[in-house]
Parts: sequence; C-alpha cells; structure tokens
Amino acid sequence: MEPLVLLNALATRLLFVLHSLVGVWRVTEVKKEPWFWLLALLNLLLVLETALTLKFKRGRGYKWFSPAIFLYLISIVPSLWLLEMHHETQYCSSQSEAVTQNVSSREDFNQTLLSSEQIKGADDLIETAKVFVNNLSTVCEKVWTLGLHQTFLLMLIIGRWLLPIGGGITRDQLSQLLLMFVGTAADLLEFTSETLEEQNVRSSPALVYSILAIWTWSMLQFPLDLAVQHVECPSSVLARGFPSLFFCQYSADLWNIGISVFIQDGPFLVVRLILMTYFKVINQMLVFFAVKNFLVVVLQLYRLVVLALAVRASLRNQSDSDKRQDECSGQPAESGLFLGTWENDSKEDSAIPLQASPVTSDDCSPTP
Repeated sequence: MEPLVLLNALATRLLFVLHSLVGVWRVTEVKKEPWFWLLALLNLLLVLETALTLKFKRGRGYKWFSPAIFLYLISIVPSLWLLEMHHETQYCSSQSEAVTQNVSSREDFNQTLLSSEQIKGADDLIETAKVFVNNLSTVCEKVWTLGLHQTFLLMLIIGRWLLPIGGGITRDQLSQLLLMFVGTAADLLEFTSETLEEQNVRSSPALVYSILAIWTWSMLQFPLDLAVQHVECPSSVLARGFPSLFFCQYSADLWNIGISVFIQDGPFLVVRLILMTYFKVINQMLVFFAVKNFLVVVLQLYRLVVLALAVRASLRNQSDSDKRQDECSGQPAESGLFLGTWENDSKEDSAIPLQASPVTSDDCSPTP
C-alpha cells in the first residue's frame, strides 16, 4: 500500500506542474514575451512541498489543509489572470475562417503522421510534435482561456481525489468533499464565463480586476477540508455554556455556512447585484444565478438559526434533567424540599413533609 501512496502523491503533483506549465506556455504565446516563462518558477514551491511531504509524511496528506492544492493555485492562477486581462486585445476570427484553418491544419497534421509512420525516425517525431504544437497555437484565445479554466477546475477535483488522504479525514468525508467541489466548480465556471463575457464589463478594467479578485478569493475553499470534518466534543464542553457547545457540536456545519456566505455565494451575489444595478448588465442567466445566490445565502442563515435553536433546546433539556436529578437525589438537607423526621432508620418509613415539594412521583420514577 505504501508504494501506491507514493505513486499517487507523485503523479498528482506532476499533473499539477504540467498543467501549470501549459498555462505559462499559453501566456508566452499570447504576450509574445519570453520572460513570462519566469512564472514557471512558482512550481518550485510545489516541488519543495513534494519533497517535504515524501520525507516527513510518506506521501500522506495533512489534517484540515492540503498544501499541494494551495501551491497549485499559486502556480496556475497568475497565468489565468494574465490571459483574462489580455482577453480584449485578441478575438477569435470568423467561424468559417476558423473551420478552414482547422481543416488545413488537420490535413497537414495527418500528412505528418503518415510520414512519421513510414520513416519511424526521431526527426519525424520532432516534426510531428512541432506541427501538433502549431495546431494548438492556432486555436483562438477565448477557446484556450475557457479550456484552461475548465481543465483547472477538473484538475482540482481529480487531484484532490487522487491525493492520499491524511489522518484527519475519512474516505466517506472525502466523498462528501468531492461532491461539494463538483457543485462549487460549476458555479465558479459560470461566474467567470457569465460576467467576463459582457462588453460593459470588459470596458472597465477595475471591474475585471474586482471580478478576478473575487474569483481568486473563492478558490481558497479548495485546499480546506474543514467543511466535512466533525470534531468529537468532550463532556466538559457542556458546562462551558452555549458558545462552546455550539461551535464544537456543529463545527463542520458552521464552516460550510461560512464558506458559502463569505467565500462563494455571498461575494458572487454582491458582484451580480452591482452588475445589474450600477452597470446595467441584465440578462436571463445573470438574474437566475443572482436569485440562486440569494436563496443559498438565506437558506444558510436559516440553517444557522436552526442549529442555534437546537443547541439552546439541548442545554435547556440538560438543565431540567439536572434539576430533576438533584430534587430526586434523596438529600433533603441540601435541597430544602423535604423537612421531617423518621422514627427509625429504615427506608420503608416515610417522612412528613413540612413544605410542599414540586417534584411528583412521575419525575422521580426510574426511566425504563
């Protein structure tokens, strides 16, 4: 099992590095500046993390946090920022011209493949690779940027699945986390593609930067495993009162609510409302997702109130139970509810109460 863990740890991080390098290559192709290859140096952080994880954790993950996912975000997000900010200076050509170009490129690629199959030489393989790269370069920028966004989100989900889990999360919790990531990724992709495609948005660089900043902020939920991890509450927490019991008993639910309200749906709702009210960008999908974000925020706050009321009721029931136990404990001097004397020490003799007791026989009867 240990070799498989090491293989998964290395293979997943290698996929992260390769995808990041593809993003850097695309930036250099768009910007026409070779010094953008310096962005590839960000992958050194991931390489260092890989070495430390293999040495100290034997490839296993960490509790509550995934450094590999976080460093992958650091290596790929700058490339996506540069591609999105360059978006308005390079547009796709007409569909007919693109189809003609793709057909001709495909014919050249097929001819090169045939020649490489006939000769089977190293030079022909190099030429085939060059033609393949040239064909990739002919794809317009919008398609490339959208493809990088899509594969980026898929890599986050698949990579989190392949990464070896640590001691702080079970496989059942990992499956819940991956299902949450699938829904989150769909919303993130819709957020960028829906807002950044509007011409009114593109005409305002400050708005583009703000949308990208909110999108980057929402990515911080992927390295976290807090929304599915349940903490066992010790018995001493009950005596500390409402706040301690509330945060301990529903820690995973509170993290889920906080991530939704403050990292994803809440900021997305604010951005969409600003687009519709101030920038007058109104379309069917924008209104639909704004309503969706509003409903999610309201439902999460409603769930927060429900959880708080449940803890209040639990504390009230526990307090009533403790009072009944004290009243039925058989210590009249301490409770002050029974005052009387016994003629003998036997338990069969009953005491004459001088003060009425609020405790009934049903309250002190043993529960089945």
